[in-house]
Amino acid sequence: MTSVESAFVSGRDEWPLSGRRVLVTGASGGIGTAICRALHRDGAQLAIHYGGSREQAETLAKEGPNGSVALQADLTSDSGPDGLWDAAVEALGGIDVLVNNAGLWIPSPLETEDEWIAGWDANLDLNLRSAAWLTRRAVLDFKNKGGGAIISISSRSALRGDDADHLAYGVAKAGLQNLMKGVARAYAHQGVLAYSIAPAMVGTQMIAGHISPEKLASLPMRDVVPPEDVAETVAFLASGKARHMTGATLDITGADYVR
Repeated sequence: MTSVESAFVSGRDEWPLSGRRVLVTGASGGIGTAICRALHRDGAQLAIHYGGSREQAETLAKEGPNGSVALQADLTSDSGPDGLWDAAVEALGGIDVLVNNAGLWIPSPLETEDEWIAGWDANLDLNLRSAAWLTRRAVLDFKNKGGGAIISISSRSALRGDDADHLAYGVAKAGLQNLMKGVARAYAHQGVLAYSIAPAMVGTQMIAGHISPEKLASLPMRDVVPPEDVAETVAFLASGKARHMTGATLDITGADYVR
C-alpha cells in the first residue's frame, strides 16, 4: 500500500485539496514525483504531464484515488503547451491550479558560439517560454471563472545568478519568477494567485554527479534540498490558505542563500 492509499484509508475527514484539479508539468522527475504524491495525499485530482517517462507518470496517476491522468506533451514545440492545457481541461473537466515544474539545468558555455546559442534557445524554450504559454492559458481561464492559482518552480539561480556554464538557466528562471510577480499584480483582483518557489540544489537525478563531498560539507545543513520540501510548499500554496502571499517568492535553500 502506498503512502497515499494508506492516508485515504486512515479515516481522515478533511482534505485540503479535495475537489482541486491540478496540472503538474514535468511530473515524472524527482521534484515532480514528490509534488504529485503530496497533492494526491491532500486529495487533489491531477493531470500529470510527462515528456518521455510514460511508465513513471502512469504509475503516479494510479497512486491517487481521484481519477488522475497522465498526459504526454513536448512543451518545447509550438503546439505543446496549448495542447497540454486543452487535454488536461478535457480530462479533468477543468483546472484550478497550474504547477509549472518542468525544467532542465541546460549548459550554455560561452566559449563556443554554437553551444552558447543552443543552450540559450533550449533554456528559454523549456524553462521560460513553455511555462509562459501555460500561464497565459491559466490566467485567461482563471480570471473568467473566479480565480485559480499558478505555482512556478524557479531557482536560487534566479536570485543570485548561476555559474559560468549555466548563465542562460539563471536568466530563464529569473524571467519565470518575474512573470509570476506580474501576473499576481495584474490579476489578483480577479482571484488569480501566482507564486514562485526558489530552491537551491535539490536531491534529484538532474544534479547527480555535480555535488562533491566538499560541497556538501560547505552547506549550512550539510545536505541538499529534499524534493519533499518543495512538494510540501506546493501543496500549501495550492490549498488557498495563503492568498495574500500572492506574488511572493519562497526560498528553499537550507540557508545556503539568504536574502
